[in-house]
Parts: sequence; C-alpha cells; structure tokens
Amino acid sequence: MWVDEAIWGHRLYDEQTPWLTFLEFLGIVQTELEQNKAFIEEEFNQLKYKSYRRLYLRNILFNNPFLESVNAEYNNNDDQWKEWLDCMLSHCGGLNNSEPDFSYLQKRFPTFRDFLEVVKFLQFNAIEGDSNKRWSSKFVFPYGVDCLYEDLRIQSKGNPNNDRRFFARTGELLYLMICRSSQKSEILKQLQNIGIIDRKKSSQWNQLVALLQPVESEDTKPVSKNSNSPYLPYQKLDEFDNLAEDWLNLFKCNLPDYDSLPHLVTIMGVHLVLYLLKRSQSVLSNEDDNRFELVNSWSSSDSPQFILEIVAPKKTIIRDLASDTFLKNNNLTKQAIEHYIKRISNWDEWSKNIEFFDSLERIKDTLKREFSWDEDKIRGNSPDELLEELCQQAVTRHKKHVGKFHSSWTKEIGLASSRGSRRMRYAPTDSLLKTLVLCCVPQRREFQDFLEILYQKYGFIIGEKQATEIIERKEADQEAFADNAERLEQRLASLGLLKRLSDACAYVLNPYTTEKL
Repeated sequence: MWVDEAIWGHRLYDEQTPWLTFLEFLGIVQTELEQNKAFIEEEFNQLKYKSYRRLYLRNILFNNPFLESVNAEYNNNDDQWKEWLDCMLSHCGGLNNSEPDFSYLQKRFPTFRDFLEVVKFLQFNAIEGDSNKRWSSKFVFPYGVDCLYEDLRIQSKGNPNNDRRFFARTGELLYLMICRSSQKSEILKQLQNIGIIDRKKSSQWNQLVALLQPVESEDTKPVSKNSNSPYLPYQKLDEFDNLAEDWLNLFKCNLPDYDSLPHLVTIMGVHLVLYLLKRSQSVLSNEDDNRFELVNSWSSSDSPQFILEIVAPKKTIIRDLASDTFLKNNNLTKQAIEHYIKRISNWDEWSKNIEFFDSLERIKDTLKREFSWDEDKIRGNSPDELLEELCQQAVTRHKKHVGKFHSSWTKEIGLASSRGSRRMRYAPTDSLLKTLVLCCVPQRREFQDFLEILYQKYGFIIGEKQATEIIERKEADQEAFADNAERLEQRLASLGLLKRLSDACAYVLNPYTTEKL
C-alpha cells in the first residue's frame, strides 16, 4: 500500500532511533565518498550504495562473552590467546563461508590483557551498548571510517542478510534531504574535517578500531545492497535547508573531537519531527485541488506549534497545554492519511466512474492504481464503502510505525516526557536546551530574542510574547507563560548558558564562541 510513502517518503520508522539513523547516514556518505559521489544525486530517487559488514570487528566487540573468563582462568599469555582463539573459531557468527582467523590480533597486541582493555573501552563507548539488541545490531561509536557498517541479521546457516529493523531506511531519507539542500557541499566538507567519513583524516581512535580488523580481507570491502532505491517525494523543501543550516551552525562552534556528534543527532531529530508534522499540515491544507499535489511551502500559521513546559515544582496550566499540543500533533499524521485518501472522491475521474454501470470495478481499479491497494484486501459493495475500507487499512498500517514516529522520536531527543504525569507532554531536557543554544546563538543573544528565534525556527512556545494567541483565547494568562520563561532563564543560568547583567538585560551565551562579558 503506497500511502505513508507518498506523503513522507520511504521511510520514517519509529524503531530506528536518531543515533542509528545518523549511523546509517554516515555509512552511505562514506561509501559514496569513496566513489566520489557523496551528496551527488544524478537522478532523483535512484540512490544505490554499498555498505560495510565488518563481521570480525562485530564478533570481537559484541559476540565475545568469554573474553573476561579466559583472562581470569589462564595466567599465561600464550594460553590466554590459544583458548580465546579456539573459542572464537567455534562461536563466531556470519563468517560461515570463509575460514575465520583471528590470529592476526596476537601479532598486533603485546599482551592478551592489552587486547582485553581495548575491547572493553570500545564496548563501553558503543552506541546503545547497553541495549538488549542482538549482537549483529550493535554499533561502535563512529570514530572514523573503520567504525561504520550496516545492520545485519545473522542466521545459523548461509550468508548474513542486511536487515531493515534498526537500519530501516530513515538514514537514507536523511541522506537524500542533505543531497537536496543548498548547503550540501559545505556539510560534506565539515564531515570530512572531523574525520568520521574520510580515511585520510583517520584519528587515533579510528586506528584503534582498525587494529581489531583484518587487512585486505573480504570482510573489509563494501558489499552492494540488493534493495530498491529509497524514495523522498520532494525535490526541494525549506526543511532540508533548515536542517543543513543548523548542522553548519554546530560545526561553526568548533567543539572538540567528537563532542559535536550528539548535538548533530539531536537537532537532526528535531528537524525530522518537524518534517513529519509539516508534511502532515501540508496535506491537510490542500482542500480543493482536483488532483492531489503535495505543496512545498505553507504560511507560518500552517506550521505546527509546540508549547514547551519548563518543569515547575508544582503542576501548572502550561503542563496541560503542553500535553494538549502533544496530543494534537500526535494525531496529525493519522488525519493526513485519511485526508490524502478521501480527497480522491473530489477528482473528476471519480465522479465520471460512478456514472458507469460497472462503476464498482472502475473505482477498484482507480484505488489499486493510486494507492497500490492489494486486490485480495479490497472489500465493499459501494464506492463509499471501498473508500472507508481503504482508510481503515491504511490507518492500521500507519499506526504500526510512522504513526508512532512523533511520540518515539520526541522522547528520544529529549523534547517530550511523561515524567511526573500520566500524559506525554513537551518538556525539554537540559541536553536538548544546550543543543538549541549552540544552533541558535552564534555568540550571544538577548534572552527574549532567543525565545523568539525558537518560535520562528521550530514553533516552540515558551514565553508570553510567543503565546499571544493562546492568551487571547483565554486558555492561559500572561503570568503563566512569563513564569515559564523565567524558569527557562534559571535553567539556562544553571547550565552556564545565560548571564544576567541587570534586571532588564539577560544574555544567552554560546560557551564555545562567546567572549567574556
């Protein structure tokens, strides 16, 4: 069924976390860069790329339960290596069609204990290393090119298969978004500068990871993927440029080493949530077109809004409003699905088909053609019944993954929380606030200007000036939002991100670019 994909692309997936989306994205950039094609889309929606598997590395880091026991049981270095190599030979996965040989490690590390410490360090810093995911779906921190690989499903027999559960193609959508932004060349340059996609700038940490992998083996060569190309419906959108702009703002902060990566992941999550909701609003704002065309722009009133509660010691009216806007936004995608399907009844083709004696068959053919509706699932004895049945099936499918994206991702990036309440609401964490400061404050910015920037860029409502319409509707008073803004000021000050110079003058500071006041 081609409904979710027609609106948002293939695909936004709730089980793929922001970090795993970023890793999938980096893997694509790396292999495309090796072929001098990074962020070059020769034809729209025809992306074909290769991925690394790095099964030796993954077995050593995540499929190696006997490492500590071997170290504790044997005192002699040679005995330790012999026992561990025997265990790995019988236990390793995904290397069935080759002759696994881990003996190269003994030549690279002075002692077994040194090897153990390196493995423990990389395990400790792994992305979502404490999750209960299978070992073939765990990932090392992206220190560089030797750390990037795809998600795999390892079966007892046969070759490993690239899986779509945790690398579910959201990273492919992210790659296409950057490809279609006006700042793609600068983004590529900055990614190369921090050394995570360019072998020429390999860091000492990446070289440490490379030590765990064999040289010039099939395992360290990229493999072509046998899946269809990803699909993004839009050739150009403001959302793509806005995402690229925020990434460049983060790069301009010149954060040390890999400190920028968590912020890149967080703000990417914010923009993908905005993309999801703005595309939903775009669908809902198209009322009268004879044929369905997704618009590429909208007025500011069409943009989704987020009332953010800056958590108070006691419950306030802002908490209820934040919960209400969360629920409203969470329902937008379902409404968009229903609207997208039912608008077909306004088409001239629909009206003409109804007039024929075989109208039901004609309507069925139209629905199959426009929505790729499986004929075996088509039920209904009238055009209205067919349309309603299609809506129900599309919404059921939508609720499984895309419909959960807003809820899952806002929680992952620290935008939403249910802490202290039975309802989810928008309540930013300290880490998200810091990311927003780095993206929106080039040096320093007056506090009220900062609140306005958050509103203009992301639709975040915190203070009374941004909540004018809400106050005029008497849903809350001005004092409630003024107190909310004051709590944010106190939070930022406690994080070292704000300094008050006088009763009437408070500045939000970017700690990486601001000179002392």
